[in-house]
Amino acid sequence: MRRVSKLRAGLIQMSLKGDTAQTPLEIRDAMLDAHIPLIDAAGEQGVQVLCFQEVFTQPYFCPSQDDKWYAAAEAIPDGHTTRLMQEYAKKHNMVIVVPIYEEEMTGVYYNTAAVIDADGSYLGKYRKTHIPHVAGFWEKFFFKPGATGWPVFDTAYCKLGVYICYDRHFPEGWRALALNGAEYIVNPSATVAGVSEYLWRLEQPASAAANGVYIGATNRVGTEGPWNVGEFYGQSYFVNPRGEIEKEASRDKDELIVHDLDMEMIRTIRNKWQFFRDRRPELYGRLMDLD
Repeated sequence: MRRVSKLRAGLIQMSLKGDTAQTPLEIRDAMLDAHIPLIDAAGEQGVQVLCFQEVFTQPYFCPSQDDKWYAAAEAIPDGHTTRLMQEYAKKHNMVIVVPIYEEEMTGVYYNTAAVIDADGSYLGKYRKTHIPHVAGFWEKFFFKPGATGWPVFDTAYCKLGVYICYDRHFPEGWRALALNGAEYIVNPSATVAGVSEYLWRLEQPASAAANGVYIGATNRVGTEGPWNVGEFYGQSYFVNPRGEIEKEASRDKDELIVHDLDMEMIRTIRNKWQFFRDRRPELYGRLMDLD
């Protein structure tokens, strides 16, 4: 695959369009209609890798335990949203990461991101591995834990990894993706103010520095009724292999942010900080102890 020394990346953060009283299909169409102008804007600005927020076509419905939302799930890659994004990827010669609710079969649903290459071809999927289940976040009611491992997608522009929302609290996945060759990792999220907001600016920068990678973290904005579990605080950003946030979105606006990532920095930082050379996996057996 072709490699670039400067990668132009884009992230879209957005508030819910429509109303949770509407059907999942109606909300999906409203969210797609709102995203398409920003997707076209990204293409016009030369974005090479674009990522949306977690389950981007729907509200974050996990504060409920309402089986109405099972109807939001789609097949990957044969569902409507993935097919539509393949058209836009090809139109703009742009890699697109498409985080949606996936139906593998009736009754088996995943929190998934499809990865589409710049020619519109479907490269594969990552399914969210770590699924929270606490008051207000009943994710296991909706999502089966993924077991896709740590795929790295050899896209037209870079080696790309995906880690979804709650996954970011677990350092093992970041490391596995980096060891598998990821240069740029996206973390589509839906996370609300509180302790999460402090960790938002801590964990991804620390993980970028520990693994010598770029990370693009995107979050939704606004509040979503009738659940009102808190404010989705936006602040999507790009962080470099030094752990420095290079560009950040607003807290409360629908927004496309675009930034050029210096991919040569990955080699520079990894040669300076030899974390992969100096790690001692033969001594980390306790990490695999299930007792």
